[in-house]
Amino acid sequence: MGTGTGTGTGTGVRQSGAVPLTDPLHVALLVLTGVAAGLVSTIVSLASLVSYPALLAMGLPPVAANVSNTVALVLTGVGSVAGSRQELVGQGRRVLAVGSVAAVGGAVGALVLLRTPPGAFTAAVPLLVAAASVTILVQPRLMLRLRTSDAPPSRWWSAGILAAAVYVGYFGAAGGVLMLAALGGAFRDTLIRLNALKNAVSGFANGVAAAGFIAFGPVRWDAAVPLGVGFLVGGRVGPIVARRLGAARLRPLIAVSGFAVAALLAVRTYL
Repeated sequence: MGTGTGTGTGTGVRQSGAVPLTDPLHVALLVLTGVAAGLVSTIVSLASLVSYPALLAMGLPPVAANVSNTVALVLTGVGSVAGSRQELVGQGRRVLAVGSVAAVGGAVGALVLLRTPPGAFTAAVPLLVAAASVTILVQPRLMLRLRTSDAPPSRWWSAGILAAAVYVGYFGAAGGVLMLAALGGAFRDTLIRLNALKNAVSGFANGVAAAGFIAFGPVRWDAAVPLGVGFLVGGRVGPIVARRLGAARLRPLIAVSGFAVAALLAVRTYL
């Protein structure tokens, strides 16, 4: 897929390949994609299922698209936290405690991506996108697992939070859904407050992964900057929309689109 030989990590992830996206049309499309993905992130936790295929369609190789997307996603976290301040009241200790676990997981996920051959990630992407699409369909069932007692959470839920953060650092699509499910098992609270907590702690995982990618990965700044601007706007507006719009209408559309993207990527990758 044109990832080249690269330098610095020994895995060929330094070369980004693809013509610079500098014309006004590409910039505008990236900003609009970021806004849409930011909205999707805060409502149904699947920003990357919108933004990652868009970056591929614009000619970025899989690894470059993934790391650029992760760097841009940091601004979704900033926007969503700003828009969710009323739901985060009284959750400061949770944010710090869970965020520290998420930061460790994000670092591990980023390290795995940077230290494995680009071909391994390319081969895994169709399966990851398909898995993300399945996850969005079963999200309501996962949310039914919310805790109903005040007993201390099982250590398995803590492990689930860590695992979700590792996934966020490695790829990310549906990572928010997995994180929300794990948080629902660990804490007894309303779904909208848990969703706000998810947005905050996922920002820790994304932030640490993004720092690693900026230092060692093939970040395409011509894509990451306009996409990030859109993410910031979408992330800021998303919580407001989420308070007024249920995810029921968006969920099937996003899932079907995800399956279509997974099928297209599978054909391009395996055939």
